[in-house]
Amino acid sequence: MRKILLLLVFLSGCKKDETLFTLLDSGKTGVDFNNYIDEDEENNVLRYGYFYNGGGVAAADFNNDGLVDLYFTGNMVANRLYLNRGDMEFEDISEKSGTGLNEGWKTGVSLVDINDDGWIDIFVCRAGAQDPRLRTKLLYVNNGKTADGIPTFTEKAAEYGLDDASYTTQAVFFDYDRDGDTDCFLLNHSLQEYAGFSNLLASYRQQRNDAYGNKLLRNDSGRFTNVTDSAGIVSNVLSFGLGVNVNDFNNDGWQDLYIANDYNENDYLYLNERNGKFKEVIRESMGHVSLFSMGTDAADINNDGLMDVLTLDMLPGSNERIKLTSGDDNFDKYQQLLRAGFHDQSMRNMLQLNNGVNPEGVPVFSEIGQLAGVSNTDWSWAALIADFDNDGWKDIFISNGYARDYTNMEFLKYSADRQVEGNQGGDMPKQMEIIAQMPPINEPDYIFQNRKDLTFVRKIKEWGFENNNQSNGAAYADLDNDGDLDLVTNNIGRKAFIYRNNAEKMLAGNNTFRVKLVSAKYAGLAGSKVTLYSDSLTQTQNFIPVRGFQSAQWDALHFGLGTRTRIDSLEVQWADGSRQAVKNVSGKEITLRYGDARNVADKSAGPAPLWRPVPLIDFTHIEDARNDFRIQTLLPAMLTYQGPHLAQTDINGDGIDDFYIAGARGQSGGFVAER
Repeated sequence: MRKILLLLVFLSGCKKDETLFTLLDSGKTGVDFNNYIDEDEENNVLRYGYFYNGGGVAAADFNNDGLVDLYFTGNMVANRLYLNRGDMEFEDISEKSGTGLNEGWKTGVSLVDINDDGWIDIFVCRAGAQDPRLRTKLLYVNNGKTADGIPTFTEKAAEYGLDDASYTTQAVFFDYDRDGDTDCFLLNHSLQEYAGFSNLLASYRQQRNDAYGNKLLRNDSGRFTNVTDSAGIVSNVLSFGLGVNVNDFNNDGWQDLYIANDYNENDYLYLNERNGKFKEVIRESMGHVSLFSMGTDAADINNDGLMDVLTLDMLPGSNERIKLTSGDDNFDKYQQLLRAGFHDQSMRNMLQLNNGVNPEGVPVFSEIGQLAGVSNTDWSWAALIADFDNDGWKDIFISNGYARDYTNMEFLKYSADRQVEGNQGGDMPKQMEIIAQMPPINEPDYIFQNRKDLTFVRKIKEWGFENNNQSNGAAYADLDNDGDLDLVTNNIGRKAFIYRNNAEKMLAGNNTFRVKLVSAKYAGLAGSKVTLYSDSLTQTQNFIPVRGFQSAQWDALHFGLGTRTRIDSLEVQWADGSRQAVKNVSGKEITLRYGDARNVADKSAGPAPLWRPVPLIDFTHIEDARNDFRIQTLLPAMLTYQGPHLAQTDINGDGIDDFYIAGARGQSGGFVAER
């Protein structure tokens, strides 16, 4: 018996990490940031609808010592900067660096080298506060580091004309007009009075408010100018932007914009027209989008060289939770939004697979979220697509959770009952009493492994994400320089999570490669695209720091290779269209410099598609308005909307096939004879 006990003790002492990720203790890492929210009569979700949306996190090497540091934004607490001292240990240098702001409601954090001096700067967005002074953006310009390695910063937003006072979720810096300097897009959000469903929705699309609508700021000799209207950017009071990603969706070498909109307004997809203007093409590109779009990311999930789009929503994974939150997504509302001129929207995550461009050069997507198995992840925030297991295929991480679920049907019934009691002579419920009854959503973060066939498998338990929490902003980076991507989340009312990736030990047979891009100008860097060729595997990534939700990361591009050991070649297309290629690459990392690139003519939008629509049939199928679910709520699917049906045969005996199109109820069909 004694020998058995000794053996058990020995085995427990030798126990290694059993999951791909390990949640590190804050006592070891030194990262004790807690985005604590203090609710009271003046500060609560009934007064500010985005009270529980949380803050962001930025991962970047701020002191140029080769280690990635961390910066967190706090809604009601001070922002914090942690310097990476190696071995997953961090030092809080918030006060010493001059970045520990404790004023206003801080939201997204962005990264940029605004003055092209080689030191990464920090841009902090703010919202929430009624006082415009407390909503102005903050630009912390990096002064370099002191003798003990601590970077210091000076706030200079006003100097650059970036002290905007709108309600901003996130900002992204890139050179949209390719004139050699860095421009800025501000993702803004409106207030709760415009969030509800009403007959005024259509008219709201024409209403403007400078504090609510999105903005495009052009860099003119170091000062930023608002060019929103002339550039074709939609900026109305229905703008509830929660996510933004910049990417080249039609492969023409110019950066486009995808905007994820919450509430009733549909998402926007802006194609860069290469003349300083954008064209909004969401209806031509996507058949439907998320309803309450939150975080978003864009990456190539199937290694075909085309950038796909993931948007997050609120659809839960369990049947019970689906029933409890079904009030916000119903067929009648869906139809009314369509009649008001909005695009098709459904309350679930959407994974848009890029199929290439149509004859007009517009990218066309197939929505495969349900097919891929990533459509239901509850209230979700950060969407991050990256190769976490180093097999050469990008996986998906999703942060989620919410402090108080005001859409819960049981809570809504309780609230309505209390209101009725008050109207009938009972005590009227107090505001904080009602808020206290809103149930929290505590869920583990979701992580999915790419199965290499357009589907993903859930790996929450196997990869170490079983902790229930309320996480919002998130970022990935190789924090310990061991060749795999670690994860960081900014949590509500709980210390930030740092997950160490154990792939270098658990999946030691999978190789990796890093590509570091260096440019004298940030404008030439942001939007650069790298393509790696390794045997039969081709991978494509682009460099844009802003990812997911309110967050950003600036690190070398990380490529998993699986068991492959050879890289045939690398190609980089810099943001201004310049290109370079490197063949017979060896080692684990390479640095590519813009100065070695060569200018080439703009690449076309790609080859013409094999199929082209030809308008030969004058028939439009018009369904009669009917809601089958009002008749039978338990129907698994609508039965009325099954048309149009089509029959093909040689009806007139001339040896050429004809066809008949059936009409809907009350509509005549159409007979088409080939001539």
